Amino acid sequence: MARLVPFLALTALAACQDEPGGEGIAVPSGRELSLIEILTDVAGTEGAVARFRFLAPGLSQDEAMVAAADMQALCDGFALPRIDGMVPAPQQIVISWSAETLPFGQSAPGVVQFFESYGVTTGTCIWEQF
Repeated sequence: MARLVPFLALTALAACQDEPGGEGIAVPSGRELSLIEILTDVAGTEGAVARFRFLAPGLSQDEAMVAAADMQALCDGFALPRIDGMVPAPQQIVISWSAETLPFGQSAPGVVQFFESYGVTTGTCIWEQF
């Protein structure tokens, strides 16, 4: 229990670094996103994971290729600077976009969602196939 309390405090701190629903976040394609939340409390198979969830209103399945490039840019320019100092250090970053705000882990077949996973190696996001 003693180890859980500092971890939860750090998780809350990480989630407060950027205000959810705040100013739009621009990506190379020109799409405006807004941050839903940053989660660091759900570990993956390789250890600690930092999940960056974004709202992308009007997202459609046709945008998958453009979104992949934008997600790489988000990982490199938005997520990487925000994981510095997280304990435990994330071994993986997951970037997700959703056409609607949904609770983490909730399935919604009618809502378009994209996910990309990246390994964190020497300060670089390396795309990983899910």
